[in-house]
Amino acid sequence: MISDVLVAPFVDFEFMRRALAGVIALALGGAPIGVFLMLRRMSLVGDAMAHAILPGAAIGFLISGLNLFAMTFGGLIAGFTVAILAGVISRATQIKEDASLATFYLVSLALGVTIVSIRGTNIDLLHVLFGNILAMDDPTLLVIAFNATITLILLAIIYRPLVIECVDPLFLSTISRAGAPTHLTFLALVVVNLVNGFQALGTLLAVGLMILPAGIAKFWSRDVTGMVGIAVAAAALSGYLGLVLSFQTKVPSGPAIILVAACFYIASLLFGPEGGLVRQMFPGRHLEA
Repeated sequence: MISDVLVAPFVDFEFMRRALAGVIALALGGAPIGVFLMLRRMSLVGDAMAHAILPGAAIGFLISGLNLFAMTFGGLIAGFTVAILAGVISRATQIKEDASLATFYLVSLALGVTIVSIRGTNIDLLHVLFGNILAMDDPTLLVIAFNATITLILLAIIYRPLVIECVDPLFLSTISRAGAPTHLTFLALVVVNLVNGFQALGTLLAVGLMILPAGIAKFWSRDVTGMVGIAVAAAALSGYLGLVLSFQTKVPSGPAIILVAACFYIASLLFGPEGGLVRQMFPGRHLEA
């Protein structure tokens, strides 16, 4: 029966309920950040930042093993350091911020993999790179939920200047001095949510649950608030169905969640009312005077 596939795993197993709660928390915190990354044309910057946290998390692993707080603290320090260095380099030289981030991305990925390999096994390396949401414990879930709550509170505070900056940053600079604090706060939230995703999905997939739902939402709404709501719903549904897929098959949980989100993205690309390919091929009849 359908209930045996879609409901029973979460009723019978505590680790599935914990994983579902973690996915919902990641959706609430990360999906809105993904929408603003997309609107600010910073999607690839988010991917670069996801890899920038790896050396810090790896150093935490080197010191304390698979310790939640050591790896989280190390990831936060590494992420903030890379973000600040990329900004300083772009302002002190002619290199643009995205180019400097790309450099840090490559160095960070190689350095992080090397550090984990020195101390751990191939299993530890896979855990760091791809995560294991099904093995999430209560402290990890509490950290993810706390970070998601902080993200929502700060987003509510900076929401208006953040939206204006996405549309017309020059206008924001003429009417307010909130541009720089808003940008720095937003970058901090990007790092926090990437570290959040790292705990469940690993370094390589953490950004997926931020960017893919944002891409889905773009094909269904033009309103920023509507996009945020759709992105959160898409991320949560992708997480739920990905966990079901992982439970019923041999597909790892993290890749399963991202693959489900990718399927939703393809469907939205084809059939979405806002720029979907089918809508463009067969546009509705316009009103005639």
